[in-house]
Amino acid sequence: MRIVIGIVITSIFLVQACNDASNHADAYGNFEADEIRVAAEAQGKILSLNVEEGQYMEKGEQVGWIDTSLLHIQKQQILAQQNVIHSKKKNIRAQITVQEEQLANIQREQKRIHKLYDDGVATEKQKDDIDGQVAVSQKQLTATKTQLQALHAELVVLGKQLALVEEQMKKCKIVNPVSGRVLEEYLKENELAAPGKTLYKIAGMDKLYLRVYLSGSQLSDLHLNQKVRVFIDHGPDDYYEYTGKVLWISSEAEFTPKIIQTKEERVNLVYAAKIEVKNDGKLKIGMPGEIRILNK
Repeated sequence: MRIVIGIVITSIFLVQACNDASNHADAYGNFEADEIRVAAEAQGKILSLNVEEGQYMEKGEQVGWIDTSLLHIQKQQILAQQNVIHSKKKNIRAQITVQEEQLANIQREQKRIHKLYDDGVATEKQKDDIDGQVAVSQKQLTATKTQLQALHAELVVLGKQLALVEEQMKKCKIVNPVSGRVLEEYLKENELAAPGKTLYKIAGMDKLYLRVYLSGSQLSDLHLNQKVRVFIDHGPDDYYEYTGKVLWISSEAEFTPKIIQTKEERVNLVYAAKIEVKNDGKLKIGMPGEIRILNK
């Protein structure tokens, strides 16, 4: 008899819970997710794209590749130019070494002639000639060093061009930006990609968001970060229950969306709210749900 009474009481509580969910829901809406449209960052033929609708992918996973043959040619051209300039710099450094030695020899001769001139042995013409040779040698050395600096500047420019090409080649890798499930695919292998052109759409499914609509009289019962009870259908007369958290409440009223309004409610203004719900695998995008506000 006690067992029978216990079963009856449990059944009553279950029926009451179902009735509470079905008859006393405070707001209704549909589940949505943070959807991300993954776009190409480079232009070219898609050589590979391993994406299928419904597929789960991890953040940072490489899922495809865009053709880089033209960029590879550009990179080889820049590397060849750099090699040529390095060879020129090597030759110019050798010239500088020779010119510095020549200048040092002429400067030694200049000191000797200046001493002879002071002693009255060398003529003024000899002194002027050696001074002119030193000046010419110094100018030649300065000009050669300027050539070396110009080549160094060219290498800096080529280095930046090379970095730009390598960055463009990096963008030819199609890398998945977030962990989630693929909702739609828009391009396939051998089709042409362009910067900003959407490749596929993905959404994280660990958490979904129930967008519900409340009347003005209900706003005082709801606040940010508040816990609420969330229900989804489980058969014709039962529900699954979740705990949700209020993430956002609209500051402006709007008309009740047609997807949930009745004919009598079409003239009513409501406020949208966004409820975060942890997904155990049962929640799907677009699925209807309802909430009950706790501690009203």
